[in-house]
Amino acid sequence: MNNKIIYHKVGDYYLPNLYLAKDEYEKDYQIGKYGHLRLDYLRTNKKAEYTIMLMDNTLRKHILDTGKQAKERFETLMAQMLEKNPIDENSKNIDPLKWVGLMNNYKHTAEEILFSELIHI
Repeated sequence: MNNKIIYHKVGDYYLPNLYLAKDEYEKDYQIGKYGHLRLDYLRTNKKAEYTIMLMDNTLRKHILDTGKQAKERFETLMAQMLEKNPIDENSKNIDPLKWVGLMNNYKHTAEEILFSELIHI
C-alpha cells in the first residue's frame, strides 16, 4: 500500500489530494429507514466517529449492518409482543380503528427499544 500523499496547489496553499475509495459493500442494497436514522444520529451527535468511519471507508457497511439488525430486531419484537398480548384478528373487521391503534402502539414500542439499543448508541 502506498502511503504517499500527493498535493496540489490552490492559490498560495498546497492541499492534499484526498479522495474516498469507491465503496463496493452491497452496492445494490438500499439503505432503509433505520440505516438513515443511524446515519443522521452519527452525523449530528457523533461527528468524530462519523468522520473516522467515513475516512476508513466503513460507514456504508456500518449503516447497512445497523439497518439490517434493526429490521430483524423489529420483526422479532413485534412477534414477541403479539405472542404475549395477542390481538384478535376478528377485531380488524369489527373495530378497525382499535386494531390499528393497538398495532401502532406495538410498533412505536418496538421502535423505542430499537432506538435505545441500535440507533442512539
